[in-house]
Amino acid sequence: MPYDFAAIEAKWQKRWEKEGTFYVNPDDKRPKFYCLEMFPYPSGALHMGHLRNYSIGDLMARFLTMRGYNVLHPMGFDAFGLPAENAAIKYGVHPFEWTWNNIERMTAQLKSMGCSYDWRRRIATCHPDYYRWNQWFFLKFYEEGLAYRAEAPINWCPSCKTVLANEQVIEGGHCWRCGSEVTKKKLKQWFLSITKYAQELLDSLEDLPGWPEKVKIMQRNWIGRSEGVKLKFDVPELEETLETFTTRIDTIFGVTYIALSPEHPLVPKILSSCADRKKLESFIEAFAATNAGSRIQDTEKEGVFTGFYAVNPANGKAVPIWLANYVLMEYGTGAVMGVPAHDQRDFEFAKKYDIDIIPVVKPEGGELGELVRAFEEDGVACNSGQFDGLPTSEALKAMADWAEREGFGRREVQYRLRDWLVSRQRYWGTPIPIVYCDRCGIVPVPEEDLPVILPTDVRMPKGGSSPLPTLEEWVNTTCPKCGGPAKRETDTLDTFFCSSWYFLRFCSPWCDKAPFDDEVHYWTPVDQYIGGIEHACLHLIYSRFFTKVLADMGMIRFREPFVNLLTQGMVIKDGAKMSKSKGNVVDPDDIIKRYGADTARLFILFASPPDKDLEWSDQGVEGVYRFLSRVWRYMEDKIEDLKKADPARLSMESLREGKKRNLKRRIHRTIELVTRDIEVERQFNTAVARFMELFNEMYSCEPKDGADWSLLREAAEVLVVCLSPFVPHFCEELWERLGHDSMVLKQPWPEVDASALVEDKVTIVVQINGKVRERMTLPAGLSEDELVKRVFEDGKVRKRIEGLQVLKTIVVPDKLVNLVVKG
Repeated sequence: MPYDFAAIEAKWQKRWEKEGTFYVNPDDKRPKFYCLEMFPYPSGALHMGHLRNYSIGDLMARFLTMRGYNVLHPMGFDAFGLPAENAAIKYGVHPFEWTWNNIERMTAQLKSMGCSYDWRRRIATCHPDYYRWNQWFFLKFYEEGLAYRAEAPINWCPSCKTVLANEQVIEGGHCWRCGSEVTKKKLKQWFLSITKYAQELLDSLEDLPGWPEKVKIMQRNWIGRSEGVKLKFDVPELEETLETFTTRIDTIFGVTYIALSPEHPLVPKILSSCADRKKLESFIEAFAATNAGSRIQDTEKEGVFTGFYAVNPANGKAVPIWLANYVLMEYGTGAVMGVPAHDQRDFEFAKKYDIDIIPVVKPEGGELGELVRAFEEDGVACNSGQFDGLPTSEALKAMADWAEREGFGRREVQYRLRDWLVSRQRYWGTPIPIVYCDRCGIVPVPEEDLPVILPTDVRMPKGGSSPLPTLEEWVNTTCPKCGGPAKRETDTLDTFFCSSWYFLRFCSPWCDKAPFDDEVHYWTPVDQYIGGIEHACLHLIYSRFFTKVLADMGMIRFREPFVNLLTQGMVIKDGAKMSKSKGNVVDPDDIIKRYGADTARLFILFASPPDKDLEWSDQGVEGVYRFLSRVWRYMEDKIEDLKKADPARLSMESLREGKKRNLKRRIHRTIELVTRDIEVERQFNTAVARFMELFNEMYSCEPKDGADWSLLREAAEVLVVCLSPFVPHFCEELWERLGHDSMVLKQPWPEVDASALVEDKVTIVVQINGKVRERMTLPAGLSEDELVKRVFEDGKVRKRIEGLQVLKTIVVPDKLVNLVVKG
């Protein structure tokens, strides 16, 4: 019978679904394991990146089930947000219709891959049963003072027509989703106070040994903890005080200007009082027209003098106040003390605008001389009054103490992390459960009125604008407090709000009284999470924040959501990441139709370590298919002999022949190494290579007519059981053909026979020109090359042939090595 993958895969998918094979419930008799892959946006069909992610997760779930764990392995859809909405608009379909059609299509694709999901637990974040709890969480955050509304300069994507959180502005000021240049706007927006958890988010990274170090580094850098001093600079002419933050208070005597962001709160007062208002307004308008990324990255720093001066609190000197394009309100206080001698950016600015440069730190044991660039190293204080001569480390402490005593400064810790902006001016999202009343102000929607349903009978405007503000019947409502007229909030929640807690909902998606029930305490936290590293500073930080907040609310009993994290590499074709724009996309459906799901899975798992990029290769896919076909033909040809063989395992002691002993050893070495590859190393590609080695040894160890097939049966069963997490349909069919009634998935993972791993020893006779000179004890079964290598490495042999020319080496495996020499 040929390898009919289409019939085999359809057969087993139907049986798994009929028998509810992958349904799981809490079971205190078994250890639990929660295996989860990041769920997809249903903005289209599955692509090869999805296939890789889900093949890895399914392998882990099946392997751990066979290892005796009670494995929760769910799947759902991150169905709200820009990806689905933009795709729907592009193709002229309503987002509701587009999203649900794609959810069903992707579900069918995942089932065709043979993924072992408990489909009873499927969630879609665009369903009211889910986003009701988004709204409930928002209200809880609001009650706790963690959700607030404020006017602030925000990142605006003109293409997506919505605001973006700082984390969503990438690559020097571009939208993470569409790549458009991001501009700035001032809007009233809703925020979550993630900064209240900044220190814990940073500290608890140390509690995550199962995370890749590169992800933890990315999060540390994004949170960006800085220890320093917040300083006050009086501005007498304006009767105001400016605050700046510095990590180098030891350079305060070198401050020769103050640089303000054009968005600084003091700027309107400066404009109302300055002599050259038009010049400043022109600069501010030019600043507003640039994107955030270019303000930071452009080498050319621009500024304009305001005409006002601040007083340096360290020495009483007046320092000019400038507006500068490199100072942003999002970072620090929006005001920077310019120290040109010891900061290269300030140095370039001062040189351009002829501002004083005063060195206040010099190299230890030397002088600075004429500066051609800023001296940014530690050294010794100079030109710093009573602190002259202090090393930098001592000056930092002494000056901070002095600033606090004199009242012009205080020690402070600041973070690069900013509060999470969750408002989105788009339609396809969770409605924010807030109404605005002229009498009562901001009023939360009562819990009993949830969910606030997103209207679906709407006409989508062209260009991506939200239709919600124009829906008068929906917008106009009554105030829950006074019963008077009120208006609904028309912004929707960032889709990352949905994905920050979805792993909790999987524990009990049928619960309608709360976001989740007590099952959450059995299943969580997630033991293995799998997904792309591109979410390191978005989804992963937000999920960690949510988890800590819910733990503080007493809803869950852990503070980190994901114990272990695996970030898989990208799928590459023709030297570039697969994408439609590059025209190098391989359709998973085409591969499955041509070669079968098992071939696609095995190639993806074999072609590269999971955390490295995978280079797509049509030849590689064909090679994997040929391997499976060879195994299939072998098993089909030998199936009757294998079925008749005694399934009892032969002991190593009962095997006399060298080939049989080697095969026995290979069987158990394969179990040992593949278990380690999957469970410890997460190196699935090496596991596949070990299967190929085992099969090759089986192929060369076929019994002669009438001989015992028991050892080959053991090898065949071990191969099928251990290979089954990689190619489940293929192995279920072979397991059944070997005469088993139960599924291979329900078999325990094979145990290693330690006695089989002990290498046999043989005595090797070493001759020189036919005369016995040495005897060596070596492992049996060494290849000729390895045997000769061991002989030449022996010190006694080397001494005997020192100065002699070896003309020939004669080898009798496991018995003799004869060296023919002349001297």
